[in-house]
Amino acid sequence: MTLTTYSLSIRCSQFTQFRPQPSSLVPIHHLPVSLRVFSLSFPGSRSIRFPICLDSVSRLRSSRFLVSRCLFDQSAEPGPNVVAEPDENSKSIVTMLKEANSLLPHVVLASTLLALAYPPSFTWFTSRYYAPALGFLMFAVGINSSENDFLEAFQRPAAIFVGYFGQFAVKPLLGYIFGTIAVTLFGLPTPIGAGIMLVSCVSGAQLSNYATFLTDPSLAPLSIVMTSMSTATAVFVTPLLSLLLIGKRLPVDVKGMISSILQIVIAPIAGGLLLNRLFPRLSNAIRPFLPPLSVLDTALCVGAPLAINIESVMSPFGASILFLIVAFHLSAFIAGYLLAGSVFHEAPDVKALQRTLSFETEQSSGPCSG
Repeated sequence: MTLTTYSLSIRCSQFTQFRPQPSSLVPIHHLPVSLRVFSLSFPGSRSIRFPICLDSVSRLRSSRFLVSRCLFDQSAEPGPNVVAEPDENSKSIVTMLKEANSLLPHVVLASTLLALAYPPSFTWFTSRYYAPALGFLMFAVGINSSENDFLEAFQRPAAIFVGYFGQFAVKPLLGYIFGTIAVTLFGLPTPIGAGIMLVSCVSGAQLSNYATFLTDPSLAPLSIVMTSMSTATAVFVTPLLSLLLIGKRLPVDVKGMISSILQIVIAPIAGGLLLNRLFPRLSNAIRPFLPPLSVLDTALCVGAPLAINIESVMSPFGASILFLIVAFHLSAFIAGYLLAGSVFHEAPDVKALQRTLSFETEQSSGPCSG
């Protein structure tokens, strides 16, 4: 009989009844019986459950512990109590649905190429579908959040202010620079340069909230708060910025903007929160289906504007305009990332804040923002 020492890691979040002591070593008698039998997978064999003798458990992080000096008999045959488990490589349908968000970059790229190659595949998705599509994304965020998440978001006024500054100071400055470059260096018509400046003056789109939800779910409420505040105040700020940069004060539909906020942001998020609170079982049942539907929703929001404006993209000025727009948004993305890094460099979640504020700075209301 050969005894071998192994080190195993377990995620204690899977065992809600287990609350280890704060000390570095947790005595074995404090572990529930369910943690004394582990599922092990060996190369070339299926996963089986072994009863294991544990000496101690060392604490690594708040949610992970290292089981040290675990002994089992390699030569012993599985006893009658050993239960065979299915192969870990075979994922359930629910698991695959939940992981659909990881396919978003590939799906967006595919929708972009499809819109360029075959525009009719997206031209049916007209502007009347944009508000419901974005509202669905906000509903998906709401059903995965709680009221406390939004209350905590308001406890970070510095982050909200920096996001607002990026929206209405950094981005308009970049818009003015690229609008001037479009007219002076690329020789594009003046309305094109004015259009780039105008885009830089509007508030952020709701897709930034969904992007934050995918990368840093805990900061999605903060992103929603920043977007909502910038959209609400855009009624006054956008005309003033357009007057300053373009020299013409543009009218803003105040009622339409308020209606847009209520339909696209407030109502869907409130609906998701209420459903999660009042009908948790129903929320748990539909939650796995939201990621693939959200990915499809985002692909339509990206491909449709490109397909509808395919003639402009393919025009003689199309390549230059496309280059300037990509360069403008990329510059805004980098500027927001660096701005957040310089202000919150000592924050424990600085990287997450950088990503969130870069999305807020880069995103502009376009055809798909309602």
